[in-house]
This record gives sequence, C-alpha cells and structure tokens, in this order.
Amino acid sequence: MADPITVFDRDILKLRRDRAATKAQDYNFLFAETAERLADRLDDTTRKFPLAVDLGCHSGELGQIIGNRGGIETFYQSDISNGYAKNAQVRNGKPTLVADEEFLPFAEGSLDLILSNLSLHWVNDLPGMLLQARRALKPDGLLLACMLGGDTLRDLREALMTAEAEEEGGVSPRVSPFVDVKDAGALLQRSGFALPVVDADDITIDYPDALKLMRDLSGMGESNLIAKRSKKFTKRSTLARAAAIYHERHAREDGRIHAKFQVIYLTAWAPDESQPKPLRRGSGQVSLVDFLGDDAQKQ
Repeated sequence: MADPITVFDRDILKLRRDRAATKAQDYNFLFAETAERLADRLDDTTRKFPLAVDLGCHSGELGQIIGNRGGIETFYQSDISNGYAKNAQVRNGKPTLVADEEFLPFAEGSLDLILSNLSLHWVNDLPGMLLQARRALKPDGLLLACMLGGDTLRDLREALMTAEAEEEGGVSPRVSPFVDVKDAGALLQRSGFALPVVDADDITIDYPDALKLMRDLSGMGESNLIAKRSKKFTKRSTLARAAAIYHERHAREDGRIHAKFQVIYLTAWAPDESQPKPLRRGSGQVSLVDFLGDDAQKQ
C-alpha cells in the first residue's frame, strides 16, 4: 500500500483550531463572509436537500445563516476540532460531531447535500476526500464548498520568505500547495462528480500593517501548517522585517495595506440518470452553415 499523502500537519491543525475556538468571535470574520456567499449559492438551486452536512464547520458560521435554505430539514455540523464543534453546537443548536474531513463517517448514499466552508485547503488527500464525499451523497446529491486558492496572501508569503532569507540565512517551507481553479475542476471530474462548476473571487481586507494580518491568521488557526515547516519559532526580527518589506512594496498612500484571499468555489453533483448529458460527438442534426448562413462560409 502506498504511503499516505502528508503535506499538512493535521494534528497541529486540530490543536490550532482548539485554541482558535476560545476567541473565535474576534477572528471569524472571513468564515462568516464566505458562509454568506455559500448560502447565497445554495439559493440558486431549485432542488431540495433534506439532509445536509457541513464539513469543517468552525464555530458554526454557516449553520447559523443556512436556516431552511435549500429545503434543509436536518443539518449536521462536523469539525476536526472539539473546541470548534462545541462552539457550533452552542451557537446554533444544530447536531454536531467531531470528525476528520479525511475520514468521513457517513454511510454510502446517505446525504443529500455536503457543504464545506474554508476547510478543504488543509486536506492532505483532496482527491480521496472528494471521492468519499461523492460516495456519501445520494444520486443527484450536491457538493457545495469553498476553499482558499493559490493566490491567497501571495504578498505576505513573498515578504516572509525574503525576510527569513535576510534575517536567518535561509528559507523554510511556507508556501502551501493550494489548488487553482483549473486543478479543482479536474479533481472533481477525477472523483466521479457530474456537472462540475468551479469559479473564484477575491476577498480583500484592509489592515494597518502586516503584523496585524499575521495575528489575525494565527487567531483564525490559519497559519502555516506544512508538515516540513521549521519547528522553531520565527524570530521577532524576521516578522518585523517581513512587515517592513510588505509595507515598502504594497502600502497605500495612507500607510495601510491590503490582504487578498482568493476563494475557490466548488459545485458538483453525484451522478444520476436524470441529469442532462452531453450529446454524442457527431450526433448534431443541424448544419452550422445552415444556421449562420453565408457568413460561416466566408470565415
């Protein structure tokens, strides 16, 4: 059997989320924003989804606003962090469990809807996880998720790498291998989903300086989780130099900086015979020339 894929340290993820859960109300602004956007996307569907699950629920931001959208009757929340799971239960009273997204505890064909709000970018074996999700869905069940993409915080990562090289004489692994839009679509198809749609948008947040941005990332439990990262504490001088570099390169006239989070949205369906299917190649019955007239022949 091949060795499991280990890019991210999931044990540290759990510990950081447990710590973040103690002060989630101060740092959950990004999760709340993307939860609103996911819920809006669910409104675009006409299907009803009686049984739904939120994978990686954080403190229940999605569960709080989802209500009975999409015809949801039962809404389960799950998170790898016991602290976050407790927060979600208290926040909205919906059924909650502690579960790892990499090992889904759901029976095959048991769910109508799987949602996930900014959690899948820390999954080591994303193709394997998506395969599990597809199997857990009923035929014509829906996966609706968002995750951070590769353009997220590019300016901060470059500033940290430059500062570390200057202050510590080398660079440790800091750049998470997040997926891009094209890769995400391929992963959905590879996992057996039908009708996959992938798109992205950017959320830009203003900060007084890069140090405040780094504190927020720590407070959210979203700082570096690469398994091969340096286990030493980053020097204060390195952090200060990174903040200075960020300011030198990207500060606006008022001295503030902005931080860009690229959010990739995944929409895909478990296969079902009722779904529309592409026509067999060459089966068209109308000539393009007949449709466009002489203009088609001139081009």
